[in-house]
Amino acid sequence: MSDFTEIGYEVEGSTAIITLDRPDHLNAFTYTMLGELLEAFDRTDADDDVRVVIVTGRGRAFCAGADLSMGGETFDAAAQGVSSRPSGAAPRDGGGLLVLRIFRSTKPVIAAINGSAVGVGISMTLPMDVRILADSAKVGFVFAGRGIAPDGAASWILPRAVGIQQALEWTLTARVFRADEALAGGLVRSVHPADEVLTVAKALADEMAANTAPVSAVVSRALLWRMLGESHPMAAHRVDSQAIHELGRTPDAMEGVMSFLQKRPAEWTMRPSTDMPAVWPWWDEPPYEAD
Repeated sequence: MSDFTEIGYEVEGSTAIITLDRPDHLNAFTYTMLGELLEAFDRTDADDDVRVVIVTGRGRAFCAGADLSMGGETFDAAAQGVSSRPSGAAPRDGGGLLVLRIFRSTKPVIAAINGSAVGVGISMTLPMDVRILADSAKVGFVFAGRGIAPDGAASWILPRAVGIQQALEWTLTARVFRADEALAGGLVRSVHPADEVLTVAKALADEMAANTAPVSAVVSRALLWRMLGESHPMAAHRVDSQAIHELGRTPDAMEGVMSFLQKRPAEWTMRPSTDMPAVWPWWDEPPYEAD
């Protein structure tokens, strides 16, 4: 059961399922939903029994984008009661706060996009590791068509996910497109009937949890995401070398080899909350004023 008001949160086995839960409003994004999603990802990181996170929506949409109930003032921060910071800098983009939190997740994240996803509704899925889309869904990076700029750090992630040409076309046309175009453009891993999307996501989550050591999965996810910004593979080689050196001496490394040789399921004993290698974390978070 969930104690949130605009999302659902439940754990099934080793998978946490976070459900956007404003179906009467097509799960439109609000500041309340933002706060609850941030807390939900804090929970999944803190729970060693959670190996994978799935994000989905209730009803016929995944997320229709920002809640437009304020009409023309929807994107006016002052009208929303969000003031500039004391330094005079612009208030933080809510979609970006969520995207950065998902980027920092220590658990793999799967987007089970059960219906249409537009604006922040699709940009929030970009830091998720796998996107599975309903065949009836429509998708759109519509920011320029609403007179604003891309949110959720989409300008950094989208070109890395689909290439700069495709990212520019979708952004500069503000086109709302169908699932087959999302698949052809490399935005999603696969397309399925809407009522099968969550089932497919759960099967993939089970495969991730069954086949990987928890600590190794945390390190592997961070390596792949954080090395995207490096200019030379030497950066990865340095961290890889240290991580392999440290992890190679652990009980999980011994268990991984012996379970393979003995043709039996592995029994992992190391936990992300207590057993991360000394090399973790190897990065410094870019500074951003907290005021």
